[in-house]
Amino acid sequence: MHSAGKGSEPVVDVVDLAARLIACDSVTPAQGAVFDVLEAALVPLGFVVDRFVTGEAPDGPVENLLAVRGSGGRHVAFAGHVDVVAPGPGWASPPFAPEQRHGLLFGRGAADMKGAVAAFVAAAERVPADAGTISLIITGDEEGPAVYGTRALIDRMAARGIAPDLCLVGEPTSQQRLGDMVKIGRRGSVNIWIDVPGRQGHVAYPHLADNPIPKLVAALSAIEAVTLDTGNAWFQPSNIEVTDITVGNPATNVIPGHAAARLSIRFNDEHRGEELVDRITAIVHAHAPEARVEGRISGEAFLTQPGAFSALVSAAIERHTGMTPELSTTGGTSDARFLSRLCPTVEFGLLNATMHKVDEAVAVDDLRALVAIYADIALAGLAAQPTR
Repeated sequence: MHSAGKGSEPVVDVVDLAARLIACDSVTPAQGAVFDVLEAALVPLGFVVDRFVTGEAPDGPVENLLAVRGSGGRHVAFAGHVDVVAPGPGWASPPFAPEQRHGLLFGRGAADMKGAVAAFVAAAERVPADAGTISLIITGDEEGPAVYGTRALIDRMAARGIAPDLCLVGEPTSQQRLGDMVKIGRRGSVNIWIDVPGRQGHVAYPHLADNPIPKLVAALSAIEAVTLDTGNAWFQPSNIEVTDITVGNPATNVIPGHAAARLSIRFNDEHRGEELVDRITAIVHAHAPEARVEGRISGEAFLTQPGAFSALVSAAIERHTGMTPELSTTGGTSDARFLSRLCPTVEFGLLNATMHKVDEAVAVDDLRALVAIYADIALAGLAAQPTR
């Protein structure tokens, strides 16, 4: 088994590995080739790789990978994904044909987040095999429904008795320069569908019909007037947004038989998803008692309180970049919302300026710096006992 040590030649070149991962067309849900590349890089480093496919349509099947090296001591986990969003047209070079230009590596997934996955593999090589336990928790479905992705990996870990002490998620958190931001929490997310039934009829005979639109509009107006909170020390205010209104009535002289709407709520740690669904349901039923309301909670809010873990992450970043990162909870959701149930979890990775965009790219120098930062985080995490 290869072990890191002074004088040994590195096996993993982070830029080469990132390019080989990018070269795999892994639009979500990812399977096959991209996991082959990752497994081939991990096995020579002494990792035991567990790949499995789970789930049924429409949200599956999904391939996941759990790689573990070591069986004792502290356990530091790295979590991420190798699936990507569809590239779309307009790229200067093919999105799955990685290309270096002007110090940048271009390709879909370079920033989000194949570059970070490659960096952690390269970092793991710098960590002595006897320093403790290191794992990679890698899903093929983070960008999609995420039903059979990280949640399935967590179940797999529980079944095998694998319990990390710390988890670092490699999402692209940096804003202007590598290392300027670390995510220590995220708001939760819930989508809510509202369907108000009515009774179709001719507009000239409204007494023979029941128009659902005024009821829906009244309910939405009441929801719009709600202030969930004003934010707190670590989170911005929660917000409710109407994301769709549908009637589907092509006729100008017909009162429709139903009207529907969809809401998206991003909420901080003052709320729980189920409580918000109940609250919206009560408002809707006050205006339309017969309405059907369905909520789907994508994830709860979480916060890893600033402490030893965020301090060691910040110290590693400062050592290699000279920057003290901002600790933040801004942005959308990530799979950290699931992993935070296991242990203290933070997110840190590459610049997010080009993620999900045409000509997504990462600076080659940032990739190499990220390897050093991740290695220091792993070594410090294996040596100490952070607190929540």
